[in-house]
Amino acid sequence: MKKLFVLSLGVLFLTACNSEPKGFTISGTISGEPENGTQIFLKTTDSINQLIDVDTATVENGLFSFTGNQLEPKMHYIFVDKLRGNAPIIVENAAMEVEFQKDSIGYAEIKGTEQNELFMGFLAESRKLSERARSMQDDMRMAAQERDTATVAALREEFIEFQEDARNYNMNYAKENPNALVSVLIIGNLLATKGAPVEEIQTMFDGLSPEMKATEPGKKIAEQLESLKSTEVGATAPDFSAPTPTGSVLALSDVTSNAKLTLVDFWAAWCRPCREENPNIVSVYKKYHDKGFDVLGVSLDNKAEHWTQAIESDELVWNHISNLQRFQDPIARLYNINAIPAAFLLDENGVIVAKDLRGPALEEKVAEILGKS
Repeated sequence: MKKLFVLSLGVLFLTACNSEPKGFTISGTISGEPENGTQIFLKTTDSINQLIDVDTATVENGLFSFTGNQLEPKMHYIFVDKLRGNAPIIVENAAMEVEFQKDSIGYAEIKGTEQNELFMGFLAESRKLSERARSMQDDMRMAAQERDTATVAALREEFIEFQEDARNYNMNYAKENPNALVSVLIIGNLLATKGAPVEEIQTMFDGLSPEMKATEPGKKIAEQLESLKSTEVGATAPDFSAPTPTGSVLALSDVTSNAKLTLVDFWAAWCRPCREENPNIVSVYKKYHDKGFDVLGVSLDNKAEHWTQAIESDELVWNHISNLQRFQDPIARLYNINAIPAAFLLDENGVIVAKDLRGPALEEKVAEILGKS
């Protein structure tokens, strides 16, 4: 479940707010002799980072344009029909210009707003880092083909150092550019991937300008940081309730009130690591249930039949609840869950005593608290 913090040129972007929004205009130029009538698509992402359509234009003599209204700066992407790649652009209510070659859309030049200028500067350095990474990977592949194990080992060490350099570049950029939307997105990425200690992420967020904190991603980060505080070890777990497979409503407090130790297990039928961990939880449940150990499964499925089939197939005999909303589940949002499996071990007072214990570690902790006899 551990994730590497990787710079993603298709995700990290932002802009500042105009005081007098009058709508936006994107004037585009595409070179490379595109056919007249070629469709150009303007897209953005929804609340779960899925691409959604915003507008469609057509190329005429190498030119195209989009107009609309974007009350808050937000990352958008320009796609060209039948061509690979996209041109990221921070859309806000202003006049913007975009220019790119048909065969290198990802290297588009954006002009017209301070936020896009900041973004272009960020991307320029990011591309240098990406080129360095590709060069190192090519060298490693060549050394591996030649069975030069010493060179491969040295290059791997060098690549680890490179990853740290890339991480530091992102973090320093966010600290040095508190008015950039890119900074907000970097902080959000660090939070989602656990790329830095929560305390450091909080400090970086606190350093952002009020305008950036007020953006939608800024508000989401503030919400996530607050959720993290309430779900740290030593905190009393926030109560919640949701439907069971039979349609009744069950609350966390209903379960913890009758147990000495409760595992709140976030999982889903589609999650392979979750399904692989289920036999271990079943084993611990059978061994310690009579001593006061209980489990509450919180499923992030979106189809009831898949959820209930997995419960039966994996023989999960404890209580289960789900809102069938995947990661948009309000309980998942309350507990800042962005990857599963995830689990919280609560004592008889509902206080979180451990998090994300799996394999032998789970039984060791349960045995420590409930005793082995």
